Amino acid sequence: MQLEFTDEERAFAEEVDAFFQANLDSRLSEQVRRNPSYVSKEDMRAWQKALYERGWIAPNWPEEYGGAGWTPTQKFIFEEAYQRHYAPRLSPFGLMMVGPVIYTFGSEAQKAQHLPAILKSDVFWCQGYSEPGSGSDLASLKTRAVWDGGDYVVNGSKIWTSSAHNADWIFALVRTGPEAAKPQQGISFLLIDMATPGIEVRPIVSIDGGHYLNQVFFTDVRVPTSNRVGEENKGWTYAKFLLGNERTGIAGVAKSRMKVERLKEIACIETGAGGGPLGDDPEFRARLGGIEARLGALEIVNLRTLAAEEKGGSAGPEASILKICGTEIEQALNEMLVEAVGIDAIPYSLEWTRLDSNEEPSIADHAVGLMSEHLLKRAATIYGGTNEIQRNIVAKHVLGL
Repeated sequence: MQLEFTDEERAFAEEVDAFFQANLDSRLSEQVRRNPSYVSKEDMRAWQKALYERGWIAPNWPEEYGGAGWTPTQKFIFEEAYQRHYAPRLSPFGLMMVGPVIYTFGSEAQKAQHLPAILKSDVFWCQGYSEPGSGSDLASLKTRAVWDGGDYVVNGSKIWTSSAHNADWIFALVRTGPEAAKPQQGISFLLIDMATPGIEVRPIVSIDGGHYLNQVFFTDVRVPTSNRVGEENKGWTYAKFLLGNERTGIAGVAKSRMKVERLKEIACIETGAGGGPLGDDPEFRARLGGIEARLGALEIVNLRTLAAEEKGGSAGPEASILKICGTEIEQALNEMLVEAVGIDAIPYSLEWTRLDSNEEPSIADHAVGLMSEHLLKRAATIYGGTNEIQRNIVAKHVLGL
């Protein structure tokens, strides 16, 4: 999709490009190009602090809490540049998830304690939602918090907890009202320091061989009641708000645009074995054209969502459309990328020697990290709420079926 930018917007785009060129280390950019899912906490902190100092760390936050005050078009321009320069994905759990919950529903003390630390990347967060046996049916969660002399005592476990091994705090849904008429009515939203005695983090190695996921165990963990967000047993309301923000960000339009361009680059390379460029294959062109058409439609919906938020609205249940289409498009592009590079995709070690600058890009150059990304993102249609559940949300709350 082509947008007509104003002179001010074009000047902003130039400003953004200049910032990335001046502040994004080429080593880090190359690492993200190879394998975007594994960036060290130290590298992430340094990059996010650079964005914070420029005032660009939380474009979607209200200005009163540190937001950039950008228009939807400026956000679009920034995200496009972000992907084009292979900048590391921001740690989402503080900036995109719990931060908005705190400034919307939290106490003044919670805002003062947590929001500056999130913006400055002094504190990293993880999300304690899913449990063994409580994933898509999150309301069935069993991690218990019992009030005891001014504290909650938490027992239970959370699973598939991304980046828990690097997190300083965790926001968790816990059951405080076991006798509630509906399971959603007995859940509270707690902010928990990961250094609290009784918390254990065990790694889960995913199918690509990397460590990103974890299981977190709580054994008699004492959490001050001042760390509860909002009212007791009203945590489901705050959780739904958070998931709306998560699903908006999960669309990944700009990232998928970059993958389309990468496929087009590969399509121009000789395939060998007597074949010509992959781009001469009509089936390849048809598949890629179909995905690109879906991506264009998703982009329009994403911009409409941003525009609605700019006018004071919220993502709401429509965010589920972004999640469904965004993750399906990403998986389809990953599949095409792996197929396009063929046997070169099999080894996905990060050990790789850069081509001489005078050489033309090769299939091997494009293959780096593809299989790792493909395997890890098979879960994209599951995490953040399975796409099957998202379709139910769209049917009920958007279409009124």
